[in-house]
Amino acid sequence: MSKKTPKSAFKLMSIVYRKIFPEVNNELTYWKSRAEEIPNKELRGQALASIETKRFHCQGGGVYALLAGKRWKEAVRFIVAYQTISDYLDNLCDRSTSMDPADFSLLHQAMNDALTPDSKLQNYYLLREDQEDGNYLADLVQTCQATLGELDEYGTFQNDLLQLEGMYKDLQVHKHVKVAERVPRLTNWFNDHKQVVPTLSWYEFSAAAGSTLGIFCLVCYALGGRIMDGLTEKVYQSYFPYVQGLHILLDYYIDQQEDMLEADLNFCSYYPTQQKMQERLLFFIEKANKQVQKLPDSGFHEMVIKGLVGLYLGDAKVNHIEGSHEMKKEMLKISGYKARFFHWNTKFYYKIKPG
Repeated sequence: MSKKTPKSAFKLMSIVYRKIFPEVNNELTYWKSRAEEIPNKELRGQALASIETKRFHCQGGGVYALLAGKRWKEAVRFIVAYQTISDYLDNLCDRSTSMDPADFSLLHQAMNDALTPDSKLQNYYLLREDQEDGNYLADLVQTCQATLGELDEYGTFQNDLLQLEGMYKDLQVHKHVKVAERVPRLTNWFNDHKQVVPTLSWYEFSAAAGSTLGIFCLVCYALGGRIMDGLTEKVYQSYFPYVQGLHILLDYYIDQQEDMLEADLNFCSYYPTQQKMQERLLFFIEKANKQVQKLPDSGFHEMVIKGLVGLYLGDAKVNHIEGSHEMKKEMLKISGYKARFFHWNTKFYYKIKPG
């Protein structure tokens, strides 16, 4: 695969369908077979459910492999393994009988260890009843470590990765505790960071912390041999908070009804009005597009942003959300014809895909 990223939406989707998605599916097939071997019924069920219902997270993240040049397959392997850890642990916390923040913190230590090649594996399930996973989580962690361990320049951007991961971990702990404690914990956490993100509310900051896109971007640039002076800082500042925030707010936007039924925390529910939510999502799109202009391959990153808008608004769940028609119209309008292309493409893909 060429080091040059595609310039057009059509070329991007052509490569994604021909190369990226099949390789993502190969990796997921492997991890699904490993999940099927997990001895503990509860852990096995959550691992399989995370792969089945959140496959599109790995597919979307896989697009960043285009930044890795000839090492794109290694990039896909890392992205799928790391995202699978994220989705699996999210399921364990969302559907857990535990409400222990120490348990959630220890589980998510796996995501820190995955980004630290010399870290020793731990018993991440120590503080919960369900224990035996047949080394499933450990193997996911070691797959990520193996990729990063081969990067000579890893030390130059590891701190940035760990900073992004640290915010993700904090979010997962705070949002999964007892319902009455969630908002107080999240607002106190935000108060410790709001000087860095003064334009955001606590729930927008929380959303920005909940994305893995910045991590994927940095790792793929490194695999492509393209980490240079100042790039890691530019990626960090470009992706956090606006690209990552847009990503997770869109994810929560389409899941509003589902989260209401499951009594799960949804950040979009904290906007005072539908109009305010629309204004803020449009704000995130504008700011995200502006921030990525600092990066090499700025056109690629712009297409990622437009792809996020098109992908999420192309999901059938949007049709059941009150006021979604106007929201969709305005967001696609401000995002331009490439977002509309991705939107159409996503709807078409869901119509023809098997299952």
